[in-house]
Amino acid sequence: MLNTMKDEVVNVAFLGNGVRCGMLKLVGIVILFGLSASSLSGQTQKVTVKGRIREASSGEDLISATVYVQEMGTGVVSNPYGFYSVVLRPGKYTFKVSFIGFETIVKQVEVKEDLELNFDMKEQIDELEEVVVYAESEDENVKSTKMSIAKIDAGTIKQLPTVFGEADVIKSIQLLPGVSSNGETSGGFNVRGGAADQNLVLLDEATIFNTSHLFGLVSVFNADAIKDVTLYKGGIPSIYGGRLSSVLDVRQKDGNSKELSGSAGIGLLSSRLNLEGPIDNGNGSFLVAGRRSYVDLFLPSILDDAPTVYFYDLNLKANYTFNADNRLFLSGYFGRDNLSVDDFVNNDWGNLAFNMRYNKVLNDKLFSNFSFIYSDYRYNFDILRSDGYSWEAHIENFNLKSDFTLFQEGENQIDFGASLLYYDFNPGDISPNEESATLGTTLDPKYALEPALYINAKRTIGPKFSIEAGLRFSSFFRLGEEEIRQYANDQPVVYNAALGRYEQGTVVGTKQYESGEVIADFYNLEPRLALTYQLDGESSLKASYNRTTQYIHLISNSTSPTALNIWTPSGPFLEPQLSDQVALGYFRNFKNNMYEASVEAYYKDMQNQVDYVDGADIQLNNNLETELLSGRGRAYGLELYVKKNKGRFTGWMSYTLSRSERQVDGAGTGGPGINNGEYYASNFDKTHDLSLTGMYKLNENLMLSANFIYQTGMPINYPESRYEFGGIVGANFESRNQSRITDNHRLDISITMNTKKKPKWDGSWTFSIYNLYNNQNAYDVTFSPTGADRGADISRFFIDRYSTQATQTYIGMFPNITYNLKF
Repeated sequence: MLNTMKDEVVNVAFLGNGVRCGMLKLVGIVILFGLSASSLSGQTQKVTVKGRIREASSGEDLISATVYVQEMGTGVVSNPYGFYSVVLRPGKYTFKVSFIGFETIVKQVEVKEDLELNFDMKEQIDELEEVVVYAESEDENVKSTKMSIAKIDAGTIKQLPTVFGEADVIKSIQLLPGVSSNGETSGGFNVRGGAADQNLVLLDEATIFNTSHLFGLVSVFNADAIKDVTLYKGGIPSIYGGRLSSVLDVRQKDGNSKELSGSAGIGLLSSRLNLEGPIDNGNGSFLVAGRRSYVDLFLPSILDDAPTVYFYDLNLKANYTFNADNRLFLSGYFGRDNLSVDDFVNNDWGNLAFNMRYNKVLNDKLFSNFSFIYSDYRYNFDILRSDGYSWEAHIENFNLKSDFTLFQEGENQIDFGASLLYYDFNPGDISPNEESATLGTTLDPKYALEPALYINAKRTIGPKFSIEAGLRFSSFFRLGEEEIRQYANDQPVVYNAALGRYEQGTVVGTKQYESGEVIADFYNLEPRLALTYQLDGESSLKASYNRTTQYIHLISNSTSPTALNIWTPSGPFLEPQLSDQVALGYFRNFKNNMYEASVEAYYKDMQNQVDYVDGADIQLNNNLETELLSGRGRAYGLELYVKKNKGRFTGWMSYTLSRSERQVDGAGTGGPGINNGEYYASNFDKTHDLSLTGMYKLNENLMLSANFIYQTGMPINYPESRYEFGGIVGANFESRNQSRITDNHRLDISITMNTKKKPKWDGSWTFSIYNLYNNQNAYDVTFSPTGADRGADISRFFIDRYSTQATQTYIGMFPNITYNLKF
């Protein structure tokens, strides 16, 4: 594979002059920005104050802490590695360092020359025993150019009612405006009317392709190993690319560099253990965190012939500081799920990720980060009988990145960099067992290369106006070795008017591409812009525009990611997805940041959205282009958010009023498209989405928390009539997504009781109830003949002459108890 990859890089290096010129122009822009900034800053004598901001008790880097220079009236925010840099004229300055949940540091410093100034922040201890819900730094939501962005840390996630005993990152972000769940137990999520596969999910910069364990009951993110979670719904910086709707950037803890410590938890569903400590007398640190469920241990005692089902995962991280300017990070994640039924079926799947990052401070103003990232998602399905077979599929990628930040005077800075992402897609490899009549099949593997360059600049213009502008140049090359079908009129799908259905186009030949040869290429400029105008010290107006491009597609006819996630790249018959989003918002803080509120309106236009022809067959299909139609999408809505950050009672209210629609007119196929070419609700359209979250600290040892959630039911297709042909009775369905399942709503509560048995050994009991009033929220609807087996799935729909009944599957009330300890 490595040799193949080298060949591909060489091939890409000799692409057309237009592409090379476009990339060279962008590189020139980056250099021009840097030279301009350097020449301007060099006109008068300047000095630089740089350093890192850490948590005093553990040495953990603090992300987005504010360093405010009172005499200048400006400040900067620490980057994901706790690093900051401020450019000043020589003189005496007062530095105010703040981070919600920590004591503010005020320090006067006389700056005569370049200076390294580090800050260790202590957790805030309030006499009123108040709870602090992490947001950004004080007034950051009002003053910064960031909008359509939400931050949450592991501490807040752990304060929320736990679902099945596990603090859950994915279910926590579903409580935010503009974010909805795919279903009652889904591990996926939808952002502003986008599909679940349109979210870029990163764990320490490595892509996670499937975010759930146990079919959505638990997310893959272990809260004990997580430090920071940032969700970009809009205003996405140009450093990110490759997905249409959002970026979920999850950062693992670095590990305690002061002393050996740990935590553990034992619940009804799973248990976990976390250890962290220093390396080389605090020059580095490590973290090891693991989880394992044990449903497989007690389920057989409840159900006869119960399947074996469990998950486990492992988080690893280490870092080492060589000196103030050089630091190395190693991160890893490995997680698997397993489902097996006796000696009949064995099914396992999971993610593997590895990241090596090297931070280097090139000079007092220029910070760099170099990364090598590997991600892999694998799915295995085995029929264990002697006449069975094994099926394996995977997607893996290799990513090389270099990122730079140039700090300038005041809050101004420039970020720029490049990435090179290589994909290896294996949609299916079937191996029959010894006595199997199944033929061995290998679906065509697919390869692709995705290079990108980006630049992003932040500027303040006067005391009230600030701007953040970025540009990303992305490209995508579908590579051989592969044999590609040729269709008459380049139409892999055609409409048969006589039968009233879509069919495979006429194959007129094939074309063989050699290893590393370019099959198809795409180029896109992705501008990003965000503006902020401060009305006063506590309120502001913001606006943003994003263009994003997605070159890979999730092939699944479910509304959320499943264990069988088949990804395929753009190519000759599958165009990259494009999205243009605009947003406008008003942001307001009250009572010295105790309360914050915002209202945002957005509109998103999407191109090259894939949907399926009626009766599509996507399993083990080597030519998926014959089952797909392409169209447009649009999503628009209004988001309201009110949050209380401090006090004994904290929490938030979020409400989203939105629509998400698709239009597939069948242009070029000669057919009517879907729903006769009219707009129809997407699978994830939810008109109303309301979340109420509250936490109340009764005293030092007792915390109450609750969530109430209400969502409009998901769209669905119901059969509206039946027909008989040749002795077979079939069903006619209504137009696409014209009906809905019942609206979902539920109340979750939890009580956490702290205990302390001895020094450095803190324990707590958490009692939680999911769906307190046992509402029957449907997450699956199947249709079957009256009197048929309840679980019969006739979604492809051939039924007998009995009347048809719909069956709703739901999860009712679920109590849980968990014991947690820290040592």
